[in-house]
Amino acid sequence: MNIGKAAELAELTVKTVRHYADIQVVIPEKNDKTGYRKFSSADVAKLQFIGKARKFGFSVQECRELLALYEDTKRSSREVKALTLMKIAEIDHKLQELKSLRSQLTDLASSCQGNERPDCPILNALSSEPIQ
Repeated sequence: MNIGKAAELAELTVKTVRHYADIQVVIPEKNDKTGYRKFSSADVAKLQFIGKARKFGFSVQECRELLALYEDTKRSSREVKALTLMKIAEIDHKLQELKSLRSQLTDLASSCQGNERPDCPILNALSSEPIQ
């Protein structure tokens, strides 16, 4: 099938599918006469797998690892769980950072009068020096 159909079935954009083919996450056949890529149902299944893994926040490299583990019928689920636990730890770290940012922004918003006066603690905090 052509790239448009593969993208549609995988629920990805054509640009994303082209990128995954360019970096050889999937390796579709090439039509020697036209140079166009021909995607198989196995390629679409890989693209769907990668698309779902990306939605969980796995990087392209992590997707490669997960895909290799998926394709290895002798794999240990220990490796898959370890990758997943590492991703959970990353998410937890990001959540902590976001909570901290939220708290700081809440404090700044509370300190700003939000009136007609030009002085603004929010802008002062964002600048390297208070604006006079």
